[in-house]
Order: sequence, then C-alpha cells, then structure tokens
Amino acid sequence: MPISIQQAKIIYNLPFSDLLFRAQTIHRLHFDPNMVQMSRLLSIKTGGCAEDCGYCSQSAHYPTGLKASKLMEVERVLTEARKAKDAGATRYCMGAAWRSPKDRDMDTLVAMVEGVRALGMESCMTLGMLTEAQAGKLAEAGLDYYNHNIDTSERFYSEVITTRSFEDRLDTLATVRMAGIKVCAGGILGMGETVDDRISMLLTLATLPVPPESVPINQLIPIPGSKLEDAAPVDPIDFIRLIALARILMPTSHLRLSAGRTEMSDEMQALCFFAGANSIFVGDTLLTADNPDDDHDTALFRRLGLSPMPLEPAV
Repeated sequence: MPISIQQAKIIYNLPFSDLLFRAQTIHRLHFDPNMVQMSRLLSIKTGGCAEDCGYCSQSAHYPTGLKASKLMEVERVLTEARKAKDAGATRYCMGAAWRSPKDRDMDTLVAMVEGVRALGMESCMTLGMLTEAQAGKLAEAGLDYYNHNIDTSERFYSEVITTRSFEDRLDTLATVRMAGIKVCAGGILGMGETVDDRISMLLTLATLPVPPESVPINQLIPIPGSKLEDAAPVDPIDFIRLIALARILMPTSHLRLSAGRTEMSDEMQALCFFAGANSIFVGDTLLTADNPDDDHDTALFRRLGLSPMPLEPAV
C-alpha cells in the first residue's frame, strides 16, 4: 500500500537522530555505506533553450548572459569521456539544452552513446522530451540511463515552468521506461516551494510503477538574470532531512547530491552521505554551474573513509 503524504511528513519530522538512524539502517540493507557512485556530466549542447525553466541559465527567456552553442562533435565528447573514466567516473552523462531533440540529431546522439559504452562506462543522456521512436533508438544504441527531472511538486510546478506541464514530465519518464532504459529523475530544492511540495515530489517519484534507479537531488544555484536569481537558500538540516526521507521511500535507488555542492560544507555533505546519499557528480563543472574540484572530493572521501563505487556488472 503506497505511503500517504501524511505518513511521509511524520517520518520527515522525526527527531533528527531517529530519522538518520532509520535512513542509514535502510541504506545498509541495500548498499555498502562506504561506497559512492561517481558520475561525470558534460553539456553537449549549451544555451538557447526554448523552455522557460525559472532556475536555468540556459533558457532563452532570461538574460543570463550564456552564449548558445551547437551540438558537440562525437569525438570531442568521447575525448572528455575518456578523461572522466581516467578520473574515476563510471557513468558518463550528456546533457543538451533542448525542449526535445530533432530527428536529424539522433544519429549523432546514438554515436555518442555507442562510443561511451565502448569505453566500458555507463551512459546517460538528458535531452528533454522524447518520442517513442527516439527513445527506441537510444535504447538500441545501449543507453543505460535517461535523466528527466520532475523538478518539484505538481502543485508548485507552474510557478517555475510554464512551457511544459508536469504531466509532460511523467509522460517522458513513461516513454523512457517502456523503451527499456533506466530512469534518472529527481528535483530541485530552494525554488520557493514548501516542505510539503518537497515531500510530494519524492512521493511522485517513489510511487511511479517502477521508482527511478537514480534520483538526483539538487540545491538551487541562483543564476543572475534568471527568474529565481533572488531565491532564499535551503536550510541545511531541511536538505538532509529530505535526503533521509528519499532513502526511506526509495531504498534501492542511487541518491545523488547534484547541483549546489559548492555551497555545502564538508560537514553537510557528510551528513547527506550518512542519510543515504551515495552518488555525486565529479569534475569542476555541471553543465554551466560550478562543482567542487576533484582534489576537494578526493580529500573529503579520504576524511570520511569513502571509496568510489565500482561499475556494476552488466546483467
């Protein structure tokens, strides 16, 4: 029987030590608590996006100062993927600032996926909305994961984005799942949403027919010129509580600390790992935003006794 939002709120509001103990106990049932999955993210087509996502530097609707670029050449993407593998990443994520890909670009995207897979890495793409035919082509190429975040709750969604609906997001996730590609879907905290909105977002993901295998939780990076440039920061304890709730609701999903880690103290990240986060993006850039450099992450892992998670064998 699916958990209700009232039940989820009770869990979220447990005494902090009790909440973290419960989340860590569940985490240990499914994962090595001292292993963290390492992904690398590359923007393969930057800026000029037709969507009006209020958090995004790449939207053409806001004067963020970001210059649009064309889709990268395949070999350039694979050169970056080799560097990522050498630095310890096991999953390579490629993101394009599109509402949806054009059919004329599919052969190039397929070649990127095949090239990353040939390197012995997992592949992930985020390209906007997909048709069934496009999802099928990516699946045939061997794409492991498709990222399509729902961003926030259904109630709050239209406060952030008006150019596509919450239902559009869910339809894309269903299309990806039907094609046989694993789902990567999460959200963003700090856009002006309530705690109830955050919990509702997690419940939407947790109660999908199959919960996402990968759940990125982003802390908003306010972008000058964007709609949300003046958004207030998220309370660190609230953020950690949500990570713990996500682990309890989605016991077998990889929970990724994504955007916003540059604003997190080492102590905050440590508590997020204890609460059940077990995946990060490595490298000094996430699409167009800053990310902690590799040296900082290596030092943090050493202090916490964490190790990179090895690539899971193909089934």
